[in-house]
Amino acid sequence: MTTFNEGRHPAEFLLSEANGQRSRGNITIGQNQTIVPGSVLGQITASGQYIAHDPAAADGSQVAAAVALYGAVTGAGATAAISAIVREAEVNGKTLTTKTGLTAPQLAQISTDLAGKQIIVR
Repeated sequence: MTTFNEGRHPAEFLLSEANGQRSRGNITIGQNQTIVPGSVLGQITASGQYIAHDPAAADGSQVAAAVALYGAVTGAGATAAISAIVREAEVNGKTLTTKTGLTAPQLAQISTDLAGKQIIVR
């Protein structure tokens, strides 16, 4: 019998959101990014664009600021517009995508950062 492994779906991580899709926002993904649904994003301070969250970065992306609803791949000098959860929602922490190798305190900080946006990680 063939085994089928189903991949992640857009918004699979989302447990609940505010009425009228108030939790969602249109954001711009910066250059050289591979974003999958459920990726934790940080916002670059200078440009306002979002990139994959990186706790070691000094560009503002070390603070978790949103969770991607859809995927995007950008190349050098290219950006992409996607929808993301930016406020007032509950998400499943087990289905979020983060940088590989994060420590327990770094993962806890993601939850704290997102709670500041009223995005509660369960």
